[in-house]
Amino acid sequence: MSAAVSGWSGRVDLPEGPATRRWHQWVREPATGAAPGVAVLGFASDEGVRRNGGRVGAAEGPAALRAMLSNLPLLDDTPLYDAGTVDVADGDLEGAQRRYAERLAALLDAGHLPVGLGGGHEIAFATYQGLARHLGERRPRVAIVNLDAHFDLRKQERGSSGTPFLQAIEHAAALGLPLDYCVYGISASANTRVLFDTANELGVHHVRDDQLGALDLPARIAELQAKLAGVDVVYLTICLDVLPHAVAPGVSAPGARGLPLEVVEPLLDAIAATGKVRLMDVAELSPPFDRDHVTARVAARLIHRTTHAIGCAAGNRVGCESAG
Repeated sequence: MSAAVSGWSGRVDLPEGPATRRWHQWVREPATGAAPGVAVLGFASDEGVRRNGGRVGAAEGPAALRAMLSNLPLLDDTPLYDAGTVDVADGDLEGAQRRYAERLAALLDAGHLPVGLGGGHEIAFATYQGLARHLGERRPRVAIVNLDAHFDLRKQERGSSGTPFLQAIEHAAALGLPLDYCVYGISASANTRVLFDTANELGVHHVRDDQLGALDLPARIAELQAKLAGVDVVYLTICLDVLPHAVAPGVSAPGARGLPLEVVEPLLDAIAATGKVRLMDVAELSPPFDRDHVTARVAARLIHRTTHAIGCAAGNRVGCESAG
């Protein structure tokens, strides 16, 4: 079975069949009436990083992520779709965010699990807007769970990669949409006091990177599960700078510590196991700074693992013992 969309290629194992297929052999363009599945949607943006004073390169992220996802094995029979990429033209970040939100809302309306491929973390406000558009007049309790070294709660005249969650909180408040924001992996050396003050004023639940060691993990997971028990919809977002620099060098704002995969993956598993994740994205992959594509490979692994775990939690029992 050959891929029906460009940008996807990889190894073909014989005999070709469900047990030997890889993502590049399974992915298709989403057609009207297609069975619900995982749908990737790229956001090729450097503009938010540029406005936030970071090092640019994240616009190349969606293509690099597709390349690394292509060769990963299928763990179940969930349909896979590629819904294309939204580009930022002439610095018009806000217009691109609206276009992305429209596409993402349509994917949600069709019953798909949208997976955003960033791009800078300005993708998050676009993703949130898509969710709000999909919800319409409905007012479920929504939780944004962010794995990130940064709060991204900056108060700036224009939106950037540093503002998306403040924008989402303010937008939700104006709509009367209940919204909780939780951040895991915050670095005390990468956020000013005003950002901690803003988080406290807004009631943001946050856990620092130095509070998320292996011994802390069971209690932190139990705490997270208790918080998510009271929400209806979870939007999961992963900023790759939450990882150690040695694991993820190709990011817009590398940090000095980060959370190891031994912590990140159990957190993601616990979030997926709630059965409430309706959309997710991965942000801040910056291929020009990536060494041997290691960051892209790690990001693809996290997408591969988490989308499968979300499917298992939703009742897809095929291959659920192979989530690692």
